[in-house]
Amino acid sequence: MSARMKIAMAQMAPVWLDKRATLKKIYAAVEAAAKQEAGLIVFGEALLPGYPFWLALTGGAEWNTSLNKKMHAHYMEQSVCIEQGDLEQLCQLSKKYQIGVYLGVVERPLQRGGHSLYCSLVYINPEGTIGSVHRKLQPTYDERLTWSPGDGNGLQTHSLGGFEVGGLNCWENWMPLPRAALYAQGENVHVAVWPGSKHNTQDITRFIAKESRSYVISVSALMERGDFPDQTPFLEEIQKQAPGTLADGGSCVAGPDGEWVCEPIVGQEGIFYAELDLKRVYEERQNFDPSGHYSRPDVTQLHLNKTRQQILK
Repeated sequence: MSARMKIAMAQMAPVWLDKRATLKKIYAAVEAAAKQEAGLIVFGEALLPGYPFWLALTGGAEWNTSLNKKMHAHYMEQSVCIEQGDLEQLCQLSKKYQIGVYLGVVERPLQRGGHSLYCSLVYINPEGTIGSVHRKLQPTYDERLTWSPGDGNGLQTHSLGGFEVGGLNCWENWMPLPRAALYAQGENVHVAVWPGSKHNTQDITRFIAKESRSYVISVSALMERGDFPDQTPFLEEIQKQAPGTLADGGSCVAGPDGEWVCEPIVGQEGIFYAELDLKRVYEERQNFDPSGHYSRPDVTQLHLNKTRQQILK
């Protein structure tokens, strides 16, 4: 009998740039998914503490401005420092409920000095241990004004409930080589996290599923203009330029044949579920396996540097 797993997609708005309040929403979602017997729950990109929307709304590229400096400092204060235990309670919940977690965070690692930010995808296994922290290889466009480029250390897959899961952040999913690096490690459930919206998920989710003959879980966040908390620095300036909807969700699941298991869900906050069956992967790999019988390592090979980059050795 092939493995089966119920997965949960937590499509939600953060309490923007409020780490503690957003963590409470995350804890509640994990508990709710566990009650529904989900083996894995996935959250959107940079959900904790939130996506840097201000960059596109307040002249984020302007040099040496007070607004940009103060917003960046506020972002840093609300960011996630794993070494200081910011995810410890979440790990305890994962262990308590025996559920895997993929969570997008804005990470401030002490290992890189503690003063730069990374868009990181954290995997916590059902034993409550952090299995990998994947720092986004290349922040996209204006994200580069506040996020640093990552490395290959987190390009890892993990065994979960008979499946092999791996994940990438947002437009990394368009990068062929990082995808191939995960395929080569046996990935058959690919997690793609996004800040939103449907325009990001509706094409690539099915494409990756068809290319890899794997399940693909795309999870996005939500954000409306009215979701900016009253205590947000420069709130008036941000809201003045913000559209009514900044992120409309679009979370979805595609099967290993590239067809929808769950079509993109737009504008709804909640936890949405899907059932995965490993037998469907086996069936679709019969005619195409990108790292097995349909690969030619004698002709083309990929080299992966998994070293955690640091300035001091």
